Amino acid sequence: MILGFVEHESGVPEETSLEMLTMARELATDEEAVLCAVVFGDEGAALKDELGPYGIEEIHHVTHDRLEGYAPEGWGESVAQLVSDLGASTVAAAGTDRGHEVLAHAGATLDAPMATNCVDVTGAGESYEVRRDRWGGSLVEHARLEGETKLVTAAEHEYPIEEAASTTEPTVNEFTPSLEDAHLRVRVERVETADEEGIPLGEARVVVGGGRGVGGPEDYDKLEELADLLGGTVGASRAAINEGWRPHDDQIGLTGAQISPDIYIACGISGAVQHMVGCKGADKILAINTDSEAAIVQKADYAVIGDLHEVVPELTDAIREVT
Repeated sequence: MILGFVEHESGVPEETSLEMLTMARELATDEEAVLCAVVFGDEGAALKDELGPYGIEEIHHVTHDRLEGYAPEGWGESVAQLVSDLGASTVAAAGTDRGHEVLAHAGATLDAPMATNCVDVTGAGESYEVRRDRWGGSLVEHARLEGETKLVTAAEHEYPIEEAASTTEPTVNEFTPSLEDAHLRVRVERVETADEEGIPLGEARVVVGGGRGVGGPEDYDKLEELADLLGGTVGASRAAINEGWRPHDDQIGLTGAQISPDIYIACGISGAVQHMVGCKGADKILAINTDSEAAIVQKADYAVIGDLHEVVPELTDAIREVT
């Protein structure tokens, strides 16, 4: 059995979890194993219709009167107990903060090996060959993962979201773990919504990013205008954040948001490795920069070599003319 930890928001699976299911389904096919899901939260059972198109045979819904919110150790212990009960050979999760944290706790309990941020996993039985991102994507590691139970996370935005060849009708089984106070010493008690308006960076289909080349906080108005016109949102490089021009929530990069828009318009950004890690999920990158040798220009799908203070307003005007 391949068991996928599916994150969701009010019964709607996260895109990163659907990406993970593409990887997990490939493993299940190679091993001729069933693909199942483990979910938490009151709305977990509602995922039945959502996960059927992705080949899930069974949904194991973890319920416990002390798991009202996220509790990393409690969730990890729950997954470990479920794995022991089911005899799952592999547990997969998305390469998110929560996916890594839950599987790490489960792995500690199970004494099982774990490989994170995988971009390719092949093999069957007790041995996998894995290829995974390390050091923020600056290098790729090839390794072998061996164990009776193996834990893997799928690197974000590396796997396409693909439905199975045929839709299943998964059964929903409730699972109540045996938890102690120690498993609940850390947990989320409340969630506070940020005051920021607009589309979150991680969900935007168009992102307009600005770096040190923007020149100052007042010049982001040009980027905001372009982003609004395209139905997108504005992000920034770490350099701009460090200057205090934008709030940290706008940062794109290794220590900021990981984005996956249809197009990322990078204005006045050099393209440091840490920044490129954050925008590597973009389908297309358009770089606007005065330096034709800038790293981001070399990696972009399209580039305009020029002053962003001239190019961005002209681009905005041109789009208005055709919309």
